[in-house]
Amino acid sequence: MSESPAPLSYALEGDVATITMDDGKANALSHDLLNELFTLTDRAVAEAKALVLAGRPGKFCAGFDLAVMRQGPEASQELTAKGARYAMHLYTLPIPVVAACTGHALAAGAILLMASDWRIGTAGDFKIGLNEVAIGMSLPDFATTLAKERLTTTQLTAATNLATIYDPAGARSTGYLDEVADDALVAAAAKAAELAAYVTSTGFSGTRRTTRAQVAEGILARLDDDMAFFSISD
Repeated sequence: MSESPAPLSYALEGDVATITMDDGKANALSHDLLNELFTLTDRAVAEAKALVLAGRPGKFCAGFDLAVMRQGPEASQELTAKGARYAMHLYTLPIPVVAACTGHALAAGAILLMASDWRIGTAGDFKIGLNEVAIGMSLPDFATTLAKERLTTTQLTAATNLATIYDPAGARSTGYLDEVADDALVAAAAKAAELAAYVTSTGFSGTRRTTRAQVAEGILARLDDDMAFFSISD
């Protein structure tokens, strides 16, 4: 069965591009959505100096598409690997990425936050974190490697092995978020415009290589083995 068109929108205002995920549901990452995210992210690099990645009100992203993940090891491995490649694409993008965490961000949603540069969450009763262990899944290497890079060291075990889920204030203390605001989208647009105005493209892209390229290259080099382990995990 083919998937429906990816529920994404793209807007360019000044030097800031905004990609918004809104399927009216949980914004789960499907093959079609990830394909379109790759396309629109590359468009943003060509047209803008900063990118905002946003969700719909109440939902940023609730993880990978469970309808695909439940089709068996091969299907789940394929989708998860594509998600890992997109996360690394975002993590090494040559322009700043500001995530507007407009609500819940679980599993792959939390991974997208860790792959972004600056993360702003909307204040409210929202759940943010890596819940895989709590639902009988092992965290793949690419997720735990990102967690080691982006999360607070003292919270790493709680956030990964213990599948702790945080509210926005706790997510900020843990390292999933950098700010909490009344409206994450408004705050993210302002932050992205600020970054676009003063971050130089040459300096930023060069520093990307010195701070993130080795991590991303290692994750991608291990991805096949990572997925083989992930697909047979409980």
